[in-house]
Amino acid sequence: MKSVRDIMTTDVDVCTTEDNIYEAAVIMKNRDVGAVPICDREAHLIGMVTDRDLVIRGYADKKSGSTSIQEVMSDQLYSVSPDTTTQEATEIMAEKKIRRLPVVDNGKLVGIVSLGDLSLDEQSDEAAGEALEEISETRPGMH
Repeated sequence: MKSVRDIMTTDVDVCTTEDNIYEAAVIMKNRDVGAVPICDREAHLIGMVTDRDLVIRGYADKKSGSTSIQEVMSDQLYSVSPDTTTQEATEIMAEKKIRRLPVVDNGKLVGIVSLGDLSLDEQSDEAAGEALEEISETRPGMH
């Protein structure tokens, strides 16, 4: 069975806690991604900010682009190691209802695996589809 190491994206742009929400938004635009990991200077993962975080916790609350990334980032993270199987990663994504998993080795960010990465892998495609279905389920009161 394949591991996350085989399909993860390793060329990942990150923000630090010194960055602001505008800088995260620019990275998302330039890289065409929906999430940016937040790391310290030694590449230790300390948070993640998504496009949804920028909108809901940032701009919808009338925060300016110069607002610290720490005010909108999520610090309750789920991550996997490079040796995690693609099946295990898919199960975590489905269970936790997340679309991306940071890949951490010895506490340091080494990549990201997304549902898109899993769907491109023939062995993981069906499981990724099922995970997306679970993630995308409408919750009561949501449209």
